[in-house]
Amino acid sequence: MKVLIACEFSGIVRDAFTKRGHDAWSCDLLPSERPGNHIQGDVRDVLDDGWDLMIAHPPCTFLANSGVRWLFQDSKYMTKELRWDYLREAADFFKRLLNAPIPHIAVENPIPHKYAIELIGKKYDQLIQPYQFGEPYSKATCFWLKNLPPLKPTKIIPKNQVKQQVWKDPPSKERWKNRSRTYPGIADAMAEQWGKLILDKK
Repeated sequence: MKVLIACEFSGIVRDAFTKRGHDAWSCDLLPSERPGNHIQGDVRDVLDDGWDLMIAHPPCTFLANSGVRWLFQDSKYMTKELRWDYLREAADFFKRLLNAPIPHIAVENPIPHKYAIELIGKKYDQLIQPYQFGEPYSKATCFWLKNLPPLKPTKIIPKNQVKQQVWKDPPSKERWKNRSRTYPGIADAMAEQWGKLILDKK
């Protein structure tokens, strides 16, 4: 099965599929952090290359609910008017991935604000947490799904063992990277459940 992991520089999801015998490729403007099949460039240039499955992780900066207040007040980084422009660009890119000519698609993002949902045109189909997949962390993750079922939890961690580490990282140039990496437990669930489902259909 030919798998595209869009907007991934870590290689975590790609490698989960590769371990299971799939022809998996990551694609990002950045180089891959680990060896493996990687396309460094704009993922829009390869959407028509005959993929069976795409899992996409588009940038969430202007879509996530955590930043909604900045749509209505200037920050030290940009005006609210410019942020609305970036929001529309981000939603257009998101929709390009969601509507790509690929039979099976999952697009991942944090919980979006209502203006992002309006621009995307569809609410997410599933919300998961890492602690449902053997990872002792809390980080709400949403999926928009095309011809894929919701992921089934694989190993639920008790709430008293769950951490909020991703939000406690100190400010740094690497913070956004640390927050954007997919947890291995979730990557393994994608590769095992969705990979098997699509192969069984062939």
